[in-house]
Amino acid sequence: MASQLPSNILIFGATGNIGKYITGAIISAEPNVGRHVSIFTSPATASSPDKQAILSSWKSRGLSVITGDLSNADDIRNAYNGIDTVISCLGRNALASQIELLKLAEESGVQWFFPSEYGTDIEYDASSKDEKPHQNKLRVREYIRENLKKVKCTYVVTGPYIDMYLTLAPVAKEAGGYDVKSKKAVVIGSGDDRVGFTTMPDVGKLVVAALRHPEVSIDKALKVQSFVTTPNDIVAEFEKQTGSKWTVEHTPIQKLREIENEKWNANDPIATLYTLKRIWAEGGTLYDKTDNEILGLRPEDMEPLSAAVERAIGGKGY
Repeated sequence: MASQLPSNILIFGATGNIGKYITGAIISAEPNVGRHVSIFTSPATASSPDKQAILSSWKSRGLSVITGDLSNADDIRNAYNGIDTVISCLGRNALASQIELLKLAEESGVQWFFPSEYGTDIEYDASSKDEKPHQNKLRVREYIRENLKKVKCTYVVTGPYIDMYLTLAPVAKEAGGYDVKSKKAVVIGSGDDRVGFTTMPDVGKLVVAALRHPEVSIDKALKVQSFVTTPNDIVAEFEKQTGSKWTVEHTPIQKLREIENEKWNANDPIATLYTLKRIWAEGGTLYDKTDNEILGLRPEDMEPLSAAVERAIGGKGY
């Protein structure tokens, strides 16, 4: 499939946090990517009042909804009928289920599979293999390397979503974030360390670009992002747009590490956030060169920091 564009696309996790941006970008793309787009979801999601607006909008543009059980092999086999390209947008808690999806894809006519890799680079350096939040994604990559012969894969590695990064979680204030209401920021370290980010709308744009360019995307982990900035530059952008001086607190890296270890020892799910924030602060999102250009995307094609901050101030975040 090295030169063949996708025809029939199936999306898992389409209505989730990042899935809705990827699905929206795919069905809105002009010219079209794929002749037909379907999503696989549970009956509960398909009938949920909270999902009706977005599902109705997508269906009005030709999208098909397939309902079934993600853990039911027959449901997946039926969904794969006639599909050549699969996009997984499954969330962190469902990542391991992709192994069965890949196994069934190999047995079907699926040719191209995008595992749910949007986010932190799980093979950035030698230490990446030991990071606890990476383990399920690493297992998926291992399965792909050792078992897939017919299905080709593409990983779209975006780094952190700036939209989520901006949130100051009340249960994890030391992990950093920005609170528009109180005009307060908590930054990690000095705040001068550079971090590569992708906006959530740009994740969709980047997946569409990868679909348009199979010749450079297949069998590759694409390292892509919207922009690189620092926590202090983010504070400055909030101050500029709100016209107010913000209060800034700092969490030293060593303190972040201590809390991270405490949370893991206590089996607290919030530990994942501390680990990821530490990885980002330590430079785990920086590259000499990204793959944006080979996908035909220039810096001016991507959203700037100001757009993400404007949405956050307006309460229109993810």
